[in-house]
Amino acid sequence: MQITGMLHGAKLLQFAGFPTSEVLGPDASEEEIRALIDRYGSVFIKPVFKGGVGKKGKAGLLGRASDLKTALKEKERLYFVEHRVGSTVAKANGVTFEGAVPAEHEVYFSISDSTRFRAPTMTLTHHGGIDIEEVDKSLVAQIPFDALTGLKAFVVANALSELNAPKQIISPLVQQLPKLWELYHNFGMTTLELNPIRMRPDRNGRLTPVACDFKCGFDRDDPRWERLNLPNHLFAVDYSDFELEINQLRTYQGQSDVYVINPQGTILAPTFGGGANSLVTQMLGDDAIISSDFGGNPPYEKMKKVAQICFKHWLKQSNVLFIIGGKSNNTDIFETFRAMADALREHFGQHGPTPLYVVAGRGGPNLVRGMGALRDTVEALGVPYRLFGFDSDMSEVIHYARAADAWMKAGGRDEVAAKLRIPVAAAA
Repeated sequence: MQITGMLHGAKLLQFAGFPTSEVLGPDASEEEIRALIDRYGSVFIKPVFKGGVGKKGKAGLLGRASDLKTALKEKERLYFVEHRVGSTVAKANGVTFEGAVPAEHEVYFSISDSTRFRAPTMTLTHHGGIDIEEVDKSLVAQIPFDALTGLKAFVVANALSELNAPKQIISPLVQQLPKLWELYHNFGMTTLELNPIRMRPDRNGRLTPVACDFKCGFDRDDPRWERLNLPNHLFAVDYSDFELEINQLRTYQGQSDVYVINPQGTILAPTFGGGANSLVTQMLGDDAIISSDFGGNPPYEKMKKVAQICFKHWLKQSNVLFIIGGKSNNTDIFETFRAMADALREHFGQHGPTPLYVVAGRGGPNLVRGMGALRDTVEALGVPYRLFGFDSDMSEVIHYARAADAWMKAGGRDEVAAKLRIPVAAAA
C-alpha cells in the first residue's frame, strides 16, 4: 500500500503541519490553473499513478508551463500516459498542477524501518532532488533512533552538522523535520519520503522547507492507517485474479502476501518467511512464478485454501513445486505441510495428474511429521521429490530446485508424464 505524489501527500502532510507546494488536482478548472500560474510564475504538471512508480522525471513524465495553453497541452500529454519500470507497467489517471517553488537548496529526507539497524532510521542529505542512490554515501546521513523517544531535533541537527550542510538551512530543518515522525508513527507507515524538500526564502531571506514530492508506504495489517479515511480506490491497483483470491484470505491468522513475478514462470514457490522470500525471489529470477510469504503460523484451513488457489492458477505450467522456508519458531510444519499435501492430492483427483517435481526445505516444530505427510502424499501420487531438513543450506536447496527445473525442461517433464501415464500433448 503506497501513495506517491502531492495530490494526497499534501493532505497527509497537513496532519504534521509541514509546509507543502500548492497543488491542484485533475479536476482543476482553467481559471484555477491560470491563477496558480499567476501566483507562482509557472507550474509543474505530473501524472497521477496508483501505488509507487519511480523515475517519472527521467522518463520525461514531467511537464512545466508558464502559461495556460502550455499547461493544458501538457495535461493532454500526461493524463493517461503509461510508464514502465522494469516489468511493471502503470497507467496514469489524471494529473496534478503544482506551483513552482524557487529555491537554491534541495533536501532529501526519509524515515523507514531499517532491517540493518533494527530501528526506525532517518536518511538525510542536502543534495536532494535526485535519486538517493546517485548521491555519494559520504554526503548522506543514515541515523537510527529510538522509536520510544521519536525523531528529536538534536538528531537532525547533528546529522546536518556532520554533513557540513549550509548553516542557513540547518535551523529551519531542525524545526520542521521532527514533525514528520508523528505522521509516520501515528498512521502505521513503513516508509515516508520527501524528495525534494525545497528551501524557499521568505521576504526577510529566512528559508522555509517546502515539500515538493511525497512518497509513503503503509503496513496494511496496521489499522492506524484507517484513521486517515483515504479513498478505497487509492489502493485498488490492478491485481491479477490469483492475487485477488489470495488477498481475500488476509483476515485469517497467518500471512498471505503474494505477488506475481512472471506469469510464464516454471517454478511455483510457496515461501514461508520474509528473509526466505527475498533470497528465493532473487535466486530463482524469472523462473519463479510468484513471490510469497505464507508464514505467521497459518492454520490448516487457511493453508489448504492458499495451496488450492496456487495450484488452480499455476500448477499446470509448473515444473517444480518448491515449498521453502527458514527454521520456524512458531509455524507448525505438520499443519502447513499436511494442508498443502491434501490440497495437492485433491487437485490431482479433480483435475488429473500433471508432470511435477516436488522440492521442499524447512525447519521448525513438528518437522518430521510434516515431512512424513508430504512424502506419503507425493509417493502415492507418483511424482519425484526431494526433501531437505533444517540443517540444509537454503541457497543450496534453491540451487537444487533450479536444477530440477532445468532437468524437467530438458526432457524430465516427458519422463514424469510417461510415468504418470499422461499423454504428451496433455503434459505440455
